[in-house]
Amino acid sequence: MTLHSEVVLGANRIAVLVVLVLCACAGPPVADDTPAEPIGPARIIAIGDLHGDLDATRTALRLAGAIDSLDRWIGADLVVVQTGDVLDRGDDEEAIIRLLERLEDEAAAVGGAVYALNGNHELMNAYYDYRYVTDGGYADFEDVTVVETIDSVLATLEPEQRARAQALRPGGEFALLLAERSTFLILGNTLFTHGSVLPEHVDLGLDRMNAEIQAWLRNDAPQPEWIRGERSPVWNRLYSDAPDLAACDTLASVLDRLDVERLVVGHTVQDAGITAYCGGRVWCIDVGMAEHYGGRPEVLEIRGDAVRGLR
Repeated sequence: MTLHSEVVLGANRIAVLVVLVLCACAGPPVADDTPAEPIGPARIIAIGDLHGDLDATRTALRLAGAIDSLDRWIGADLVVVQTGDVLDRGDDEEAIIRLLERLEDEAAAVGGAVYALNGNHELMNAYYDYRYVTDGGYADFEDVTVVETIDSVLATLEPEQRARAQALRPGGEFALLLAERSTFLILGNTLFTHGSVLPEHVDLGLDRMNAEIQAWLRNDAPQPEWIRGERSPVWNRLYSDAPDLAACDTLASVLDRLDVERLVVGHTVQDAGITAYCGGRVWCIDVGMAEHYGGRPEVLEIRGDAVRGLR
């Protein structure tokens, strides 16, 4: 070995020793204690089926800390999600729709949000299914809608039904308000809908399904076939009617594909109040609070990973 080689080798050994000493002095890596960014809004309140009961609606919103005694928004950056079925079984439907529309604007002005989803009863009224409409529900729309022309469809209905039909059928004044709503909503790591989300809905695409219902309600497209029947996302009860292990496995697959932690649904009355199934991966929030069912208002609160019912 030449003198030059020995010098280079020695220098390399010294450099390695220096690095080892410096690493030893530095100690083990220090963990990063910086809190992770929260996923989604800081506080979400979810409200189930209202079915034409304005008093129950107000009580739920006050329980949430969303409105004051004069129905004005006081929720700051609170996010409220109502999971559908404002319509039918009660007499105050128009007033509830108007209240939620106004609160949406008031909340947005101060950094909050109000989202109302479409349930099966909203869509039923759009396709003239009035099985659950009260006499007061017909009168409610006679006060706000003037039927000037009786076309071939309205002519098939009873006179007291025509104002409601004109308001809520595709292209009608109130149908256009419903067309601004979604059927599926994801906030942070939580998915909201009225009934269920099945694998076939994920295959079709939730954004696409939202858009198809909205286009139909605007009278810009035909009625989607999938809005009716037991597999419809606004009718299905797979996860809200005491789901078995197979149903919970299906739910886990759906949530994993959508990269969310939990599903929140209404539609099926829970006699014991807000109920979680499948290890807390689905929360069922229809507590039958409307006068028709005689329940008491209860809302779901989501703060990060903490989820609980408020009575």
